[in-house]
Amino acid sequence: MGGWNREIAERYKLWLESDVFDEETKKELRGLEGEDAEITDRFYRDLEFGTGGLRGVLGAGTNRMNLYTVRKATQGLANYILKQGENKKTGVAIAFDSRRMSLEFAREAALCLAANKIRAYVFDSLRPTPELSFALRELGCIAGIVVTASHNPPEYNGYKVYWEDGAQITAPRDKEIIKEVNAITDYSDARTMDLEEAKAQGLYQVIGEEIDNRYMEELKKLVIHPEIVREQGKNIKIVYTPLHGTGNLPVRRILRELGFEQVYVVPEQELPNGDFPTVSYPNPEDSNAFTLALKLAKQVDADLVLATDPDADRLGIYGKNKETGAYEPFTGNMSGMIVLEYILSQKQALGQLPENGAVVTTIVSGKMSREIARTYGVERLETLTGFKYIGEQIKFFEKNHDHEFLFGYEESYGCLVGTHARDKDAVVAVMALCEAAAYYWSQGLTLCQQMERLFEKYGYFQEDLCTITMKGQTGAAKIRDILEHIRKNPPAQIGGYQVNQFRDYEKEMIFDYKTKMEYPSGLPKSNVLYFDLEEDGWCCVRPSGTEPKVKFYMGVKGRCQEDARLRLESLKTAVQGLVGA
Repeated sequence: MGGWNREIAERYKLWLESDVFDEETKKELRGLEGEDAEITDRFYRDLEFGTGGLRGVLGAGTNRMNLYTVRKATQGLANYILKQGENKKTGVAIAFDSRRMSLEFAREAALCLAANKIRAYVFDSLRPTPELSFALRELGCIAGIVVTASHNPPEYNGYKVYWEDGAQITAPRDKEIIKEVNAITDYSDARTMDLEEAKAQGLYQVIGEEIDNRYMEELKKLVIHPEIVREQGKNIKIVYTPLHGTGNLPVRRILRELGFEQVYVVPEQELPNGDFPTVSYPNPEDSNAFTLALKLAKQVDADLVLATDPDADRLGIYGKNKETGAYEPFTGNMSGMIVLEYILSQKQALGQLPENGAVVTTIVSGKMSREIARTYGVERLETLTGFKYIGEQIKFFEKNHDHEFLFGYEESYGCLVGTHARDKDAVVAVMALCEAAAYYWSQGLTLCQQMERLFEKYGYFQEDLCTITMKGQTGAAKIRDILEHIRKNPPAQIGGYQVNQFRDYEKEMIFDYKTKMEYPSGLPKSNVLYFDLEEDGWCCVRPSGTEPKVKFYMGVKGRCQEDARLRLESLKTAVQGLVGA
């Protein structure tokens, strides 16, 4: 057994010998004989069921995404649902994306639920994540599951859990479900049943077109100027790529039904494919994901270039600069500000802006929204990183009747218009952004020109993100050490900026450098360190919740684009210096 510890060796042996695991799994594991490091990585821990669910590399083993880890997670969820009482057993909606094993994992989850006498509503084919959020509320389900690893590389898959409000699970329910999952120590305790038997008992129900139609109708209710869209939609050329994911059909449908007649889909990336053969990293945040789309855009002389990630909850865009002819990228913050300004300005002009309107964003998202919200007399609220916290705020608004949700966004290319879903929705984002483009087009403006107007009006805000990847057991330990080092040694100055506040969300504490006072953060506990800097600067450090990475966020406000760029570069260097990166 080489240098393995006994526990890893025993786990490996169990999976090789137990009747619980199928022959294909055992064959894969036998093929690893002699690869001690690989076996260790597969068995040194259970794949963590985190606060949102599972995400990991595909393969056999306790630390991998496979039928058995999915079944175990689902059994834990089922146990939790059953403990909520008979009146709560209203079913679980399940959607899946184009990734390897997504259909199989979705079906396995459904059969585990069925074996526990909980009805599963399973989409007939791949669907976007936001449609699952919509569907579970439409069907009156207690929970929802999406099988996806979002924008991760092709070797990954994942499993996200939603609750009856349509948002991903949050505290304290996330910890309660995690406890149920962790309580299952024997994979044989995770139940399953035959597919045909589950269907015969009404415990496995297939959903599809009817939900699609209802989802589309809800989206179209959000359009502010349908007549302008129909008028200008004939003229605007749009190139779109779903990056081999779920966005192809719903994005094309909403654009077509609204009146956008010149939509060109990148043919090499149109069809679902979990291998993502044309792109190494299917993430619209990565400029390389736009290579084929930009090539097509130049051929057809497109005005807008759009890309959605595999589960269609993130939208990336390029706009054509009318003066230079070049295609310019928009960050998630920039496209969010285009949509926010459009919604608030037009609702105000039409007398539809509520007195208690609210915009919700995260602590690591751009700060231009503060100025926009202030201009229109709208409340701006910040949450922890993760759209589930934005979705949760909608639930609070509906319960307390203190705010009306207008818009939610995060820097990582995700936003939500409306409350039909409680997660970021790239389909509605495409719709809203293209409507804004049509409106500004009618005013003689491109989106690039409108963005420049926003910078001139509100200030030259710029943001950046850098990451350090640290894989495996040693990487996870290094990430913990980085956070602890900064936590214990918070600087009073970063990159020439004085620190106004140091926020340690793990300790739920804010320290004010000017007053030397300490007070509660007001947000849930999370391993996040935040520095509020002078002159509207800021930076933040947190471990990724879905990948083996530590993330460094930062933002500045400059006097012009060049000043902002230089400030940001200086701050970025200083932030990386905090850990010797």
